[in-house]
Amino acid sequence: MESNPVLLESKSSPINLLNEMQQLRLLGHLCDVTVSVEYQGVRAEFPAHKAVLAATSKFFKEVFLNEKPVDGPCSNVFLNEVQVVDFASFLEFVYTARVEVEEDRVQRMLEIAEKLKCLDLSETCFQLKKQMLESVLLELQNFSESQNSEEESAACPSIAPIAEAEQNPPDSSIAMPGRGASPEGPAAKSKEKD
Repeated sequence: MESNPVLLESKSSPINLLNEMQQLRLLGHLCDVTVSVEYQGVRAEFPAHKAVLAATSKFFKEVFLNEKPVDGPCSNVFLNEVQVVDFASFLEFVYTARVEVEEDRVQRMLEIAEKLKCLDLSETCFQLKKQMLESVLLELQNFSESQNSEEESAACPSIAPIAEAEQNPPDSSIAMPGRGASPEGPAAKSKEKD
């Protein structure tokens, strides 16, 4: 009698694997490549694992797969015009699937993702930029609506006094001659003030 196959699947294994690879990288264990980056005279070296870089970046995959056996395994990769802080963030992202950056660096992270052909980081940056744009548009819409409501409320009070003035015309406050009021009325007072 045959038994039915069952699926054994770990939800935590991918996260655990990434966390362990990150710890190995941070400690410098089993690293088989050093990536040197330089931007405007600032240079830094980052030990990493070829397998992780190749699995997350088509750029690194092409570099490592196109190594010639005569040259031996490539243990150094040099990236020019890449800021140290951006590459450090890139590495953190590919090893942990998350990284915290300032809003003004999102565009630079998108550019490094495109340069290194890292689809996951590109998509993440694109989605974040989309959310940021939607947030700005929502703020503009709210600001516009609040401006419109302020303009309407500012216009409404000026309508109310006009309506009151129509109900009580200015001439009605001036007593007609013969009712005991001066024929000069308010006009005479304004002339005195001038």
